[in-house]
Amino acid sequence: MSQNRFSEYPLDESIVKSLSVLKYTDPTPVQREVLPLLLNKKDVIVRSQTGSGKTAAFGIPLCQLVDWEERAPQALVLTPTRELATQIKDEIFNIGRYKRLKVEALFGKTSYQTQVKNLKQRTHIVVATPGRLFDHIERGTIDLSQIKTLIIDEADEMFAMGFIDQVEDILQELPQNRTTALFSATMPDAVKKLTEHFLKHPKYVEITDTDQSKKRIRQQYIRVEDEDKLATLKDLLIVDNPDSSILFCNTKVMVERLMKELDRADIKVDMLHGGMEQRDRTQVINDFKRGYFRHLVATDVAARGIDVADIALVVNYDLPDKPETYVHRIGRTARFENKGKTLSLVNPRDRASFAAIREAQGDVLEEIPRPSRATVDKYRLDFEQKQRKNPMIRKEKGLDFKEDIMKIHINAGKKTKMRPGDVVGAICNVEGVTGDDIGVINLMDVSTFVEILNGKGEKVLKALQSTPIKGRKRRVSRSNESEYERDLRNGY
Repeated sequence: MSQNRFSEYPLDESIVKSLSVLKYTDPTPVQREVLPLLLNKKDVIVRSQTGSGKTAAFGIPLCQLVDWEERAPQALVLTPTRELATQIKDEIFNIGRYKRLKVEALFGKTSYQTQVKNLKQRTHIVVATPGRLFDHIERGTIDLSQIKTLIIDEADEMFAMGFIDQVEDILQELPQNRTTALFSATMPDAVKKLTEHFLKHPKYVEITDTDQSKKRIRQQYIRVEDEDKLATLKDLLIVDNPDSSILFCNTKVMVERLMKELDRADIKVDMLHGGMEQRDRTQVINDFKRGYFRHLVATDVAARGIDVADIALVVNYDLPDKPETYVHRIGRTARFENKGKTLSLVNPRDRASFAAIREAQGDVLEEIPRPSRATVDKYRLDFEQKQRKNPMIRKEKGLDFKEDIMKIHINAGKKTKMRPGDVVGAICNVEGVTGDDIGVINLMDVSTFVEILNGKGEKVLKALQSTPIKGRKRRVSRSNESEYERDLRNGY
């Protein structure tokens, strides 16, 4: 029988404590089904829609099963996009925070050498895109010999993006004696073939909450000519006046064009597409998740890593070609039992695509007319007033840990011959502090960052400011508060 509370599962106290901080108390349906299987090291195939809580469904067992003492990675998560890799890494890191687990994300368009340096330190879990991981395998810069659990996330999207050959090559490099779990929203033939070759007697889990999800999403569409799309969109945004929305386009060119038009109309908006630098993509996603702007214009791939619980509106400015893409898009709203709304602008050229979407979705799509001029004028003032106001900044999950965890910066690193053992030794010499109070240590070239757990940060900080570390005094300070944290504290 499935447990109804996370505290009822055979989990380390450290993990239960993290889940409590994250306000995870009751497992979602996919978590209730998957946790016992992965905790018992069973291969599993999971078919579940986005927003169902599947990251925690595999993240919790991964954190439970890894041995902290082992230096080489013990768990591997494969995911199709950089944004998803970052999102999953952050989620798993928070779940394993009190267990002091180090989680490394590997993906392209970021420093390969930095990743190599990080992998040389104790690393428990790796989250990676197939391309960058394969680079590390070919160059011999990652040790996969201790991998006990493999997670293949968003398998259908992975293969749609052409990663199937790389995934198969990676699987050949992993230990045969491992647990494998595959998560996918759909089951195309390529995914089925993979499960037949690489999974051992897998258990099949399908979360059939599709009908409930559909009921939470109000799906509407407007028939529109191309020359009227932009004006129609502006009218819709004025009338709906959502606190947050994602506006999907099919190409980066269209994303940039729509972004400029909305910006010209004084609508607080930003954009996201695969042609942007990774640093800029990450910044946009973080700013959107935190609430610095209300409207995001994006392509499909770039938006896969956006996990915001309260997106009020999803607009298909360009209708997608495939029903599966439509499902992924509308899944950005109505997450975690919330309600949401989607609007699709359908032009005459979309006839075939729209017919396939309607067939897949059933009778839930509702045609509506373009808002009348009188209706738009009625809501215009409210819209303009909201645009002039600063949005309310959202609090990220991980910030609640700061009440109990302090990150300390030490002005010394690898280039000054600093080692993790030197840091641990100095901290453990502080009266009343033990190794259990030391969290993740990140040793960089000229700096070291260490998390102090259990509310003992101030004591350790004060002691280290006057205590030699590796034979000499170092500059030790609280890790700088980010601009976002200051904004949150000051009410933006």
